[in-house]
Amino acid sequence: MSARLRPRSTDIAAVTVIERLPIADERGFLERVFCARVLADFTLGKPIAQINRTLTRHRGTVRGLHFQRPPDTEIKLVTCLRGEVFDVAVDLRAGSPTFLHWHGERLSADNGRTLVIPEGCAHGFQTLADDCELLYLHTAFYSPDTEDGLHPEDSRLAIRWPLPITGLSPRDAARPPIDAHFAGMRL
Repeated sequence: MSARLRPRSTDIAAVTVIERLPIADERGFLERVFCARVLADFTLGKPIAQINRTLTRHRGTVRGLHFQRPPDTEIKLVTCLRGEVFDVAVDLRAGSPTFLHWHGERLSADNGRTLVIPEGCAHGFQTLADDCELLYLHTAFYSPDTEDGLHPEDSRLAIRWPLPITGLSPRDAARPPIDAHFAGMRL
């Protein structure tokens, strides 16, 4: 028997929850975090270009909502290694029937979930515990020239963060609200 991955779709096209199904016994467990063959449909066959790990110290902190504009759009696979977070994907794809809709998913060290955030979606999360560690797999290299973001408390998005926001970077706090001219991304 081998460790397995089980995908579950959401209301937003290509935003997918991958449930990791570990093999466990009295010694502990084996859990597959990534398998290129199984996840090729979700990464569109693109190789993983970069892997990042984050630590967020304080409960209630929000990081995001971040994305990269074309030509540097990316697919992200986000896994919580320690603690628990409320992970959010926002659809920014021009013409999408779910444009500016969001999906939130609790990821934790215990629930075995990974969130797949497709190209054209912003990503952010709120920590629900102290000392949360996340592992990010990216299909594109980080590009400071095309990075962008949305304010996590933008009224047009109306994200229902589970906790009051107690920490936000100055850069994320300074993001302007979405205006009427925001048409989204063309991929």
